[in-house]
Amino acid sequence: MASKAAVLDVKRSLLIQAPPARVLAAFFNSEDLAGWWQVVHAVTVPRPLGMYAVEWESTPFKDEMLGRLGGTFHGTIIDYRPNGAFFVAEAYWQPPDGDPIGPMALEVHCRPHGNGRSTMLTVRQSGEGEGPRWQRYFEIMAHGWEGALQDLKDYMDKESQRTKR
Repeated sequence: MASKAAVLDVKRSLLIQAPPARVLAAFFNSEDLAGWWQVVHAVTVPRPLGMYAVEWESTPFKDEMLGRLGGTFHGTIIDYRPNGAFFVAEAYWQPPDGDPIGPMALEVHCRPHGNGRSTMLTVRQSGEGEGPRWQRYFEIMAHGWEGALQDLKDYMDKESQRTKR
């Protein structure tokens, strides 16, 4: 009897001082993705059945289990709500070295906060997999999303300061 794959899940939320439409756009605009997520190439089509593919430079260091980090993350947008949310299914991480990890799902929700000039951003990445590579990937993603969302917040804060001048 085959063992059932474990459900792995990372969910992070952060309040960002920018309207929901602007925060959501930062997940699709190539310049924004480079600015906060260090993406070097992106093909993102914000609509149902659109492609979501982002690529990072390979890291110079290697994780003991996963090899170099970076590579590509790609999937299909199943649900897209302008100014509100998107859902990517059949997502895979293609590492620079080794086999891909997936399929996974990525959910992003941008909820208006306060007067609508702020956004409660929630990101959830999940998948069903087994084995040490899956476990390690989600351990890294738990920290990775914390850093990425803080970088997005900082990026939006800098943009806000530029536009106030």
